[in-house]
Amino acid sequence: MPNIKIFSGSSHPDLSQKIADRLGLELGKVVTKKFSNQETCVEIGESVRGEDVYIVQSGCGEINDNLMELLIMINACKIASASRVSAVIPCFPYARQDKKDKVGSRAPISAKLVANMLSVSGADHIITMDLHASQIQGFFDIPVDNLYAEPAVLKWIKENIPEWKNCIIVSPDAGGAKRVTSIADRLNVDFALIHKERKKANEVDRMVLVGDVTDRVAILVDDMADTCGTICHAADKLISAGATKVYAILTHGIFSGPAIQRINNACFEAVVVTNTIPQEDKMKHCPKIQVIDISMILAEAIRRTHNGESVSYLFSHVPL
Repeated sequence: MPNIKIFSGSSHPDLSQKIADRLGLELGKVVTKKFSNQETCVEIGESVRGEDVYIVQSGCGEINDNLMELLIMINACKIASASRVSAVIPCFPYARQDKKDKVGSRAPISAKLVANMLSVSGADHIITMDLHASQIQGFFDIPVDNLYAEPAVLKWIKENIPEWKNCIIVSPDAGGAKRVTSIADRLNVDFALIHKERKKANEVDRMVLVGDVTDRVAILVDDMADTCGTICHAADKLISAGATKVYAILTHGIFSGPAIQRINNACFEAVVVTNTIPQEDKMKHCPKIQVIDISMILAEAIRRTHNGESVSYLFSHVPL
């Protein structure tokens, strides 16, 4: 693939390497370091003049440092005369701060701020996965490809849950109903949802189950899990409502704070996440966590974008 360069930020080098391997490319040379006052310094180690540049950086770990590093890398490539700079952001940072709620109307809309920062730094194109709210695409005036983990999730369900034809797909909140109905339709099974009321962020107050899960395998599906309070509450609710087994499938496994301890204590058969965020350390402390590799979806999106082909095939197929 001529005239293409892929650079990795420091948030998820493993995923970047998998993407490069899949495309048969070497990762570009880049040195990221911090000065003693904690300012980020980025040096691109090879020419990018006239190249189609892709920078892979996920919104995880030290989120603010990684976001700043991404902005500096985009700008460094742009002012070194790259013809196009695309940011590949598997997990979009600040995606949950996407609107003002009725309560506390002085809240910021930080996702829009991040969109502006990416645009101003010089990004020409964004590739991301399972945005918390699809409308975030509209915060940008540049093209955004929001890819879906759904085809990879369907494949995992069919290969790893023997009784999947008698399962029920459950959304742990009303916001994920659309995602869940889409998966349930493609598997030709029923769906249920759980209505939750939050008193404040990261704390769930009470839950109501809508749908019948008696004597069925329940599969909880959501786009992300952070402290895992919601999905662990939901799992308890499903077991008490008569479900035989409970699985959780999440695109972004953030797992901060008490998350790992909660998953270990909860009644899940498995908690399945994609590798948009590195999971190696968490898997050591929690045997229930399993990982779906989505590097081939991102790699294929990069290949198609570079060649000027349509990306919509990836919305319903896993590349072979």
